[in-house]
Amino acid sequence: MRLVYTETGLPVKVGDKIMDDESGLALTVDFFRPPHKPASSGKISLRDDQGHCREFYVGVIDAKWIEREDQV
Repeated sequence: MRLVYTETGLPVKVGDKIMDDESGLALTVDFFRPPHKPASSGKISLRDDQGHCREFYVGVIDAKWIEREDQV
């Protein structure tokens, strides 16, 4: 199972910079965890420049899991 950006198909990597459209700040991918059941989308943690982390569903950064073993 791999987490990729929906638009490009490129893999999401720890350390990637994501632009927050609301605040205009760059956020850094801190970690992500795969879905825990077939209906789940998984979560991603983003860190701001001050070191604060927030957790979001992966769709917030326009990403999705591919090659999922838990879905047909």
